[in-house]
Amino acid sequence: MVKFAVGIDIGGTKTAIGIVDEKGTIAAQQTIHTDLTKTPEQMVQIIAEVVKLLQQQNEISDKDILGIGIGGPGPLDTASGKFTCPPNLPSWSNFKVVEQFAQFFKCPIQLQNDATAAALAEKWLGAAQENRNFIYMTISTGIGAGLFLNGALFAGSYGNAGDVGHIVIDPAMGTCKCGQNGCFEWVASGTAIARLATERLGRETSTKEVFAGYDRRDPQMVALVEQVFEYIGMGVVSLINTFDPEKFVIGGGVSQVGEPLFTAVRSYVKTYALSPAGRETQIVPALLNQNAGFIGAAALIVLNS
Repeated sequence: MVKFAVGIDIGGTKTAIGIVDEKGTIAAQQTIHTDLTKTPEQMVQIIAEVVKLLQQQNEISDKDILGIGIGGPGPLDTASGKFTCPPNLPSWSNFKVVEQFAQFFKCPIQLQNDATAAALAEKWLGAAQENRNFIYMTISTGIGAGLFLNGALFAGSYGNAGDVGHIVIDPAMGTCKCGQNGCFEWVASGTAIARLATERLGRETSTKEVFAGYDRRDPQMVALVEQVFEYIGMGVVSLINTFDPEKFVIGGGVSQVGEPLFTAVRSYVKTYALSPAGRETQIVPALLNQNAGFIGAAALIVLNS
């Protein structure tokens, strides 16, 4: 009998939900808007209803579900199953998310940092299957990293290892939501790109519009995007110098810009990484793209069952 795990990736703007079998095949998936006007309890109920609908549509009974994995933004506390104070989900502070989901599902439920879960997905089915030491970094609403070191996930004492979005990159760039000046995600996330373009152009501008302008070689957008690529290079070099990985996997919405980003980051790393080996670190796109979050959340269950 085929068994399944549910993976739920709760983000600041969207929540990805998937049902995945023991081999990593996606049986069903759906993405919904993370509505910050609703309470966390209301959002959990909406997510639970989507899971039950996907089960029903695909004739997957409760007894076929091994468990539910939840990936979410830090800071969090995996041992007590709660979000503590995530900047991108401010209303979810001190929210016992595992306990809340347990009202709807009678199966094992695990919580992990979203980027850590995505790193596990890339190890299981993606771009890092052959690697014992790699870093997965997601660049989307925020920036986070998952650390896979010496053949195992490294999540830290409470699940917050890899919260690299709050490494300070450029203090001159203003105050991040966390209170520091010039954090990595304040200057280089998808949200940051839209904000910086809006400030330059004096009108509301989306990240998608910025990259369209970059493709057209609009001088203002080229200058902005190239600065962002340099910031990303700085962050990657800092992590390579710190952890000495053999591979660096980059995912998230901003990575979808493709080769220009990877060319710029590889060039920066070749120039500025401290060790000769570090300068040759493989820097590759995530293979699982937007699915890495919920596949990794499901992997928390599948790989520990």
